[in-house]
Amino acid sequence: MRVRRFSAPVLALISTTALPLVAQQQQPPPAGAPPQQQAPGQPQRRAPRPYAQVITDKAVTDAGGITVHRVDDRWFFEVPDSLVRRDFLLVSRVAGVPSNFGGFTSAGTSIEERVVRWERHLDRVLLRAIAFDAVADDSLPIALSVHNNNVGPILAALPIQAFSRDSASYVLDVTDFFAGDTPAISGMTPAQRRQYQVRRLDPARSYINAVRSFPLNIEVRHTQTYDAAEPPPPDRSGSTMTIEMSQSIVLLPKEPMRPRYADARVGFFSIERVNYGLDEQKAASQSFIRRWRLEPQDPAAYARGELVEPIKPIVYYIDPATPVKWRPYVRQGVQDWQVAFEKAGFKNAILAKDPPSPKEDPEWDPEDIRYSVVRWAASLVRNAVGPSTSDPRTGEIIESDITWYHNHMRSYRNRLMIETAAANPVARSLEIPEDLMGETMRKVITHEVGHAIGLPHNMVASSSFPVDSLRKASFAKKYGVSATIMDYARQNYVAQPGDGLEPKDFVRRLGPFDDWVINWGYRVLPNAATPEAERKTLNEWITKQNGWPKYRYVPQQIGGIDPRSQTEDVGDDPVRASTFAIANLKRVVPNLVEWTTRAGEDYKDLNELYSETLGMWSLYMGHVTTVIGGVQVDFKSADQDGAVFTVVPKARQKAALQFLSDNAFRTPEWLTTSEILVRLGPPLGATSISNRQAGVLTQLLQVGRLTRLSDAESFDPTNAYPAAEYLAELRRAVWGAPGAPDANRRLLHRVYLERLSAIVTPPTPPAGPGAGAGPPQQQGPQFPLLLPPNVQRSDIPALARRELRAIQGDARQKASGTTDPVTRAHWLDIVDRIDAILDPRRER
Repeated sequence: MRVRRFSAPVLALISTTALPLVAQQQQPPPAGAPPQQQAPGQPQRRAPRPYAQVITDKAVTDAGGITVHRVDDRWFFEVPDSLVRRDFLLVSRVAGVPSNFGGFTSAGTSIEERVVRWERHLDRVLLRAIAFDAVADDSLPIALSVHNNNVGPILAALPIQAFSRDSASYVLDVTDFFAGDTPAISGMTPAQRRQYQVRRLDPARSYINAVRSFPLNIEVRHTQTYDAAEPPPPDRSGSTMTIEMSQSIVLLPKEPMRPRYADARVGFFSIERVNYGLDEQKAASQSFIRRWRLEPQDPAAYARGELVEPIKPIVYYIDPATPVKWRPYVRQGVQDWQVAFEKAGFKNAILAKDPPSPKEDPEWDPEDIRYSVVRWAASLVRNAVGPSTSDPRTGEIIESDITWYHNHMRSYRNRLMIETAAANPVARSLEIPEDLMGETMRKVITHEVGHAIGLPHNMVASSSFPVDSLRKASFAKKYGVSATIMDYARQNYVAQPGDGLEPKDFVRRLGPFDDWVINWGYRVLPNAATPEAERKTLNEWITKQNGWPKYRYVPQQIGGIDPRSQTEDVGDDPVRASTFAIANLKRVVPNLVEWTTRAGEDYKDLNELYSETLGMWSLYMGHVTTVIGGVQVDFKSADQDGAVFTVVPKARQKAALQFLSDNAFRTPEWLTTSEILVRLGPPLGATSISNRQAGVLTQLLQVGRLTRLSDAESFDPTNAYPAAEYLAELRRAVWGAPGAPDANRRLLHRVYLERLSAIVTPPTPPAGPGAGAGPPQQQGPQFPLLLPPNVQRSDIPALARRELRAIQGDARQKASGTTDPVTRAHWLDIVDRIDAILDPRRER
């Protein structure tokens, strides 16, 4: 599942603080300045008129923090002067989309979030975007430079139509801003406009649906209709597409929440800023975690260690569109986090509620940003997401909408069968029992709520559990499959028939890491007066852990490097875990026809399940592949002993290569059973195991992996698996099998040459600063093992040529020693291909 990180793509990078820091802004002239002179040729702006001439007796008014008026087909905001220059959050969400639109984009998806301010400028009021990625205390001289070098863009300039009767508010016509094709609030990205060949927004079919005012926010819903040459199906003949958008303008707290410093060793989403006011000899950065504001109702009892209810709990409402039978599981999925919050001292910190009926609260609306909702999306997408909206000044999460896509049940139906049916009899059908499907749904909701309370994926957590423990019923019942629900470890594919696990014991659940991280992020520290004062305690919680398992966190992007931190894996040994997984797949595959077919129906389900089974086989092979060239990453502070980067021991890497030789290079004929293929047709595309085998080999010859092997010889020689030794042993595993190579093995040979050819003649690195004296300097923080290597300057091409010459000599010998026409043609072809690689100009 892919996590849109957090539904706040802009806010994840901008921030501020509770301290009196000033973000970039432009000071407007005073309100009493003389009227602005217009340049020749500009259209005349109408001066403000009497209030009654603008807001006539036809007006329909909705009073709130900013009062809204509708007069005929025009919409007006009445903005109080007291709210001018206050911080608002402008959140643009999709409210309605056409079918087959844009992947994960569904009703409720956040498109853009930015802080804005109303500013008076002569006879207009500006709506200016304000960023908080650069700050300085307003009392410092450098604050002026921060202002001048970070001017925020003006999203709208609205003439003042009238002043309120008491002259304390400005009446602004916002019709064209919301009904027009305004880039800042559009539902169409530039890429989507190109994809659907959008020509223009049609103003005749675009309009404001409704505007509602509340004490702290305004909700605008508007319809955008576009002329498009290639709209999403099935309406392509109409050359048009319509999107409904909602805009929330939310008043941010006048007193921002006190932020908490982030730590690379702890898994929290964070916001970043450069604080030019800090007394350091550099442009120093600060990072704060994203979290909800939880404050104890009884601070004294909380300080004594008693469980205390928060002043304002986190509340999720269940979408009325949720099917009735699944609602209890959604509710449980939210409230399962209550136990973790108790570890932080809060009772009933998170609640799930049914929305009020129209009679109970006619104003309740899931689009109202004051309400967080678990939405049920009628969509073919197989996913769920857990976005949140946060205050970029402090990281305070102020709202969240979880989305469960209806078709995601299909994912779990399939995965339960593929991964667990060997040892779990209730998963041997396309009709998973309601209680088991509900349990998996419950855990998905819990996972997505975890994102919404600030937690990213933590893929290293599952490696805290020994593989053999996952086969013990007592262990699985207590811990599930991982130390956190924020891992991508969904089902227990290690347990074997006879291990005695109950159906629900195969499914993930909250774990000890979740208790630990919630306490770290949410526990109030009464004796710490500032964020800086908290840091000593927060560091000690990390460095002085004494429980099992010790909390660890590795960012998701390191998953291809650290074999402990991978998606969809379980256990502390990928080779051993994948061995058990393959044993189970060998039990499942012979039963797929029986388990996926019904009388009178075709083989669509069989095709889908078989293709996904091949995908799981590839995934298990990938888990083992990552061991080779693997580097374990354990972030540490300077007061902690031990290395940050540790190479996976050579013996484990060699064992991984042997596993792949036995299970990936040798054709797994048990996966190509004729009983299945005669029903699905020739083994092409997703049903081709040879393509999957080729994918494994391609990963093993990635230049990044070869570079890590080479580099390890210098920074961790004790554990290093030298690149030259690895390539020689990989060659023997792929090319040294006895007897004539079968069709799959011959394909692997050709893929092998393709990869070596790409290494021998790599693409030229892009020219840039310092191209003649080493790699250019990277901007911003970079994780060193993720930087692309300069292959041409490394030893890798030379090693690849050595391998090519060895293969060529062996191929000549084998060609002369066989009379089989296909085999002989293959070996001669290998000789010719290597000639072309080593000397492209040579005539053949």
